[in-house]
Amino acid sequence: MDDRVLDHFRESLAVKEASAALAPGIAAAARLMARSLSDGAKILSCGNGGSAADAQHFSSELLNRFERERAALPAIALTTDSSTLTSISNDYDYAEIFAKQIRALGRSGDVVLAISTSGNSENVRRAVGAAHEQGVAVVALTGRDGGTIAAELADADIELRVPADRTCRIQEVHLLIIHCLCDAIDEALCGPDGPGSLAT
Repeated sequence: MDDRVLDHFRESLAVKEASAALAPGIAAAARLMARSLSDGAKILSCGNGGSAADAQHFSSELLNRFERERAALPAIALTTDSSTLTSISNDYDYAEIFAKQIRALGRSGDVVLAISTSGNSENVRRAVGAAHEQGVAVVALTGRDGGTIAAELADADIELRVPADRTCRIQEVHLLIIHCLCDAIDEALCGPDGPGSLAT
């Protein structure tokens, strides 16, 4: 049992080390999000299961705070309104639960954080399509081969694909990416010493 637990640590460390190559993309995604927020737009996030929890985690870090005191930032997790989710699922299709919300809430200048460990979540794929309809940029957190979501992305979108196949390992890196994004957004909006203008 000890060895089994240690294997998880070793594998997690190896995947994180390999994922360090994503640093430039993470920085680019943070700049995109920070500029959106600085311009008065918002970030919408979505995912299923553990990825839904990650979407809510990211939203809460922006709305409340990450590691420094600052004004609340506009972010909405599209996974939290049970009445909306169940009515769309019941009246239309579960695959539409995020896309329909993005068509209603998304505006040009916003950013959608689309999270899917496999890259094949149909409702997240449709969310990407709806974002494009609304002129909304997409940052996609994926894994494995990027799946159908990678094929759906536009040139201006950013995909952060974890180089792993196991869902648990991909989720661990997605959480690390989220924390990197939160820190970099705060740095961009507030500067190293506190609130200020958007860093260039």
